[in-house]
Amino acid sequence: YQGKILIAGKNFGCGSSREHAAWALYDYGFRVVVSSFFADIFKNNALNNGLLPIVVNDTFLQSLIHAVNKNPATAITVNLKAQTISFENQSADFEINPYKKSCMINGYDDIDYLLSLREDIKQFELS
Repeated sequence: YQGKILIAGKNFGCGSSREHAAWALYDYGFRVVVSSFFADIFKNNALNNGLLPIVVNDTFLQSLIHAVNKNPATAITVNLKAQTISFENQSADFEINPYKKSCMINGYDDIDYLLSLREDIKQFELS
């Protein structure tokens, strides 16, 4: 069994200044990384490449790690629209830039987003 959620330690992605770290995780099948802190460059690269970095507090992260160590089949639910992550009887909210949230929900990268506004851009340029 291979899950799509990677539970990582604090400061995950520190030293990853290129897109390759996010690409590798995405290519392996991960779609979400949960940690109590991400390096800014990694976090932005992840979001730009379809990988959702979720920041939670240390207490929630340790509870999640404990639950998964106890039962590797622990169900973890991520609701991007509601910006929540939950397992067992615990839940946490997470922050995400509204633009990046919209892109992830719609399966867009930056170019796809601009292409979706093609008609609006044409109308603006004509005015």
